[in-house]
Amino acid sequence: MTRAIIITGTDTGIGKTVFAAGLAGALGGHYWKPVQAGVEEGTDSEIVARLSGLPRERILTEAYRLATPASPHLAARLDGVEIDAARLALPQVDGPLIVEGAGGMLVPLTESLLYADLMARWQAPVIICARTSLGTINHSLLTVEALRSRGLTIAGIAFIGDKHEENERIIPKLANIPSLGRLPLLARLDAKTLSTAMRQNIDLAAVRAAL
Repeated sequence: MTRAIIITGTDTGIGKTVFAAGLAGALGGHYWKPVQAGVEEGTDSEIVARLSGLPRERILTEAYRLATPASPHLAARLDGVEIDAARLALPQVDGPLIVEGAGGMLVPLTESLLYADLMARWQAPVIICARTSLGTINHSLLTVEALRSRGLTIAGIAFIGDKHEENERIIPKLANIPSLGRLPLLARLDAKTLSTAMRQNIDLAAVRAAL
């Protein structure tokens, strides 16, 4: 039976793919990116395959792989593809499934379907990945509101970046959600260093309990 946890970000380019890779490897699970938009510089699945230490068969094939690096609704239109929400049901796997969204919660998959709405259909717990830097309080609290307005369970927030004690303190307090820790920026990023950083810095027991 699939036990899924969703990884979303407060913005694009904040490191949630690296976090998802580390979490999938730590849990010995499967990884799935439902829609990949932009393939010229490689895909998130390829990054996860390299960094997670998982066998390749645990990196599930995307439902849609779009060439254009843009919001999925625009990438699909430019590529001449129609995204069918029926193809975005959670895959059935044994053990944990780490599902990574695109950008933030309100990124549109189609003209009428936001990622947040798809996540509401899945009804799986969500981990928010957030920057530690300036602007993260607003982005993080807005993400929490978008999740709660759709009845989704927030497993916690994971910070990514340099240490910022105040941001790491005030966001969980104001949002009334658990902090799962902070994944620092790694000078050398590979499967071994990421695995070590996840064990040392992220509350993996809390994630397992949320599944």
